[in-house]
Amino acid sequence: MNHLYKLHGFIPSMLQQITRRQIQSLAETSGQNKATLYVHWPYCAKMCSYCNFNKYIRNDVDNSRMTDCMVKEVETLIKISGITEIKSVYFGGGTPSLAESGMIASVIQAVQSSATLPKNAEITLEANPTTTERAKLKEFKDAGVNRLSIGVQSLYKKDLEFLGRQHSVEDAIRCISDAKDLYPGGVSIDIIFGRPNQTVEKWNKELQQLLSLCDDHVSLYQLTVERGTPLCKWVQNKTVILPDDEVMADLYETAIEVLESRGFDQYEVSNFARNGKVGRHNKAYWEGDDYIGVGPGAHGRFTPCAQGKIQREARVQILEPNRWMTEVESQGHGTKLAKPQSQLEQLEELLVMGLRTKDGIKHETWKKRFSSKSMADLFCNQDIITQYVNSGLLHFDNSGMRASKKGLAVLNPIVQDLMNLLNDHWSGG
Repeated sequence: MNHLYKLHGFIPSMLQQITRRQIQSLAETSGQNKATLYVHWPYCAKMCSYCNFNKYIRNDVDNSRMTDCMVKEVETLIKISGITEIKSVYFGGGTPSLAESGMIASVIQAVQSSATLPKNAEITLEANPTTTERAKLKEFKDAGVNRLSIGVQSLYKKDLEFLGRQHSVEDAIRCISDAKDLYPGGVSIDIIFGRPNQTVEKWNKELQQLLSLCDDHVSLYQLTVERGTPLCKWVQNKTVILPDDEVMADLYETAIEVLESRGFDQYEVSNFARNGKVGRHNKAYWEGDDYIGVGPGAHGRFTPCAQGKIQREARVQILEPNRWMTEVESQGHGTKLAKPQSQLEQLEELLVMGLRTKDGIKHETWKKRFSSKSMADLFCNQDIITQYVNSGLLHFDNSGMRASKKGLAVLNPIVQDLMNLLNDHWSGG
């Protein structure tokens, strides 16, 4: 028997042995008959200096084979999961704007034929300015994409070169303009802060220019040093010096002030929206909902109801594209690992992800994962949590638990203390 079948407790005839109604019943019983879908396109034209995502440089991508495998894995994993509705689709990477629009259309069609995809479902594609001529943006829209996330990252030529980005400032400005014409209200911009020699004054000026160009959504990311990247080597060799913690905090606070002055609401640590244009896809991660990951290296969280299982699994697809495609062609999916998630692991993820949002963790969201103990029972009478509440960093009320604006800026120690308390409870401490 194939090793993947052994790993997943799955035999080829299992899907036929369990009826569609039984699958739906299992999904409804677990309360997880809806999910979001993430699709990972693993190819890039060039390696960025800071990125450690699963990506590959290929000049000879077999688009037809990749499309067939993406479609096949979408169909198989939706079937295995028993999911009946896909709430949103997100094409990430890598650089998915390098993909042919036909691949995007085929994946969306596969979702529609395998589950319900609501007419107003958010379908996002990450795009780099150099790969998004206006004609291609129009092709993606015709394929079914209704939201773009553009990797601008900086509006300074020197910083773009340092980051290893291929596009110019002019490319970024043109791409934003074209995208706003084609996707009005559906354009998000990514920008990175914490770059070498970045000052508050320069950052303020850059943000003002960005906000004169952008649509209604901005994602703001701190430059972080990831192992295995050129940036990591430069920092270790001291050929690159990044801003210290105090400057990083000033840059972050400046961004919040500037964005809010332009009508943007910080609804998550890194995400800002105005006119109600909150990104819907990521809510699945923040609220502990199910999501299916398709493509090389994609991650997922769902209960494989069609295999008769009732425990949620953390799933990871094979990383290397050719190996992934071979496995998909052979088995219908390229899952490398499917590990059952304990209740504790699910709650830890919920704490880490949920407290990143302005709304925090709702009582009903917590209860879905842990019905025997409320958040108030676990955390409210603990001294360290009382200190956070009294200092205005954390709020408890009838809706749930959330960090204040001040708390979002210093979230890591708060989350760590909550996780320590949760683990103490689990171990009987």
